[in-house]
Amino acid sequence: MSQQPQPQPRLDVRGAVDLSSLSRPATPPPGSPGGLDAPGAWVRDVDAAGFADVVQSSMRHLVVVVLWASWSQASRTVADDLSALADEDQGRWLLARVDAEANPEIAQAFQAQSVPAAVALLGGRPLRLFEGQPERAQVRGVIDQVLEAATANGIAGKVQAGEQALQAEPARPPLPPLHQAAYDAIESGDLAAAQGAYEQALKENPRDDMARAGLAQVGLLIRTRDLTDPSAARQAAADAPRDVAAQMVVADMDMLGGHVEDAFARLLDLIRVSAGDDREQVRVRLVDLFEIVGNDDARVVAARRALASALY
Repeated sequence: MSQQPQPQPRLDVRGAVDLSSLSRPATPPPGSPGGLDAPGAWVRDVDAAGFADVVQSSMRHLVVVVLWASWSQASRTVADDLSALADEDQGRWLLARVDAEANPEIAQAFQAQSVPAAVALLGGRPLRLFEGQPERAQVRGVIDQVLEAATANGIAGKVQAGEQALQAEPARPPLPPLHQAAYDAIESGDLAAAQGAYEQALKENPRDDMARAGLAQVGLLIRTRDLTDPSAARQAAADAPRDVAAQMVVADMDMLGGHVEDAFARLLDLIRVSAGDDREQVRVRLVDLFEIVGNDDARVVAARRALASALY
């Protein structure tokens, strides 16, 4: 990490998967076979049901999430190293340990490709730190840098010793049937079925903003699931700056990677130099990305103004 990290979009930006509403097999208890050591004062074991509390606590202090699996000795070693560093720092940050195998929806939310992986939460926004098993001294350096970033962003509260997070969120009302069907389909990996459920929800109620946002996110997942060579995609876009298809692929990649403003800027630049059907295709894609982030987000508000200027 050579420069001050920039937070990525909030985890709760109207995503298609509600982390707090899902249940998974419990993580092996601390101290049991396949489990980690018992948590210290600044460490918490987290599952999907309690993850929203961890995100909320990152408004007050830095949270570092480590994704591990019982079959991965490397991930257990990294989790132990981070636990020791959290003890050293005496409440400057909270370590949240997540069994990625028991809670795959959290790993998917962070776009983690393997374990071990570590992600920081700053004010509710994720910042990927590393994957794999770096030396403990390297991890120390990464933590020190992200602590500096947290302080620079006004997030410098202390974790209460043994903190077990905030009060649980109130129970949420049941989802409408089509929304529940979409969530279930996403869980099972059937993106086409999820898309169909959201489309039907919009047919029945064209003003269903929740379905529109879900449909946009599922569309992004469908478009990018078979992308195997991101470097080649970026090179193709660099070689053909007016190629609509190539530029939209990279905009989707940027969105998945949390580079929201880059995705918006790329499509806005393309709109300015395109016309006719090409311009309309790019405009529709840009509006879809707005739905994923949320129309009340400041970046969307600014991009909408830029879109209106580019079109008229």
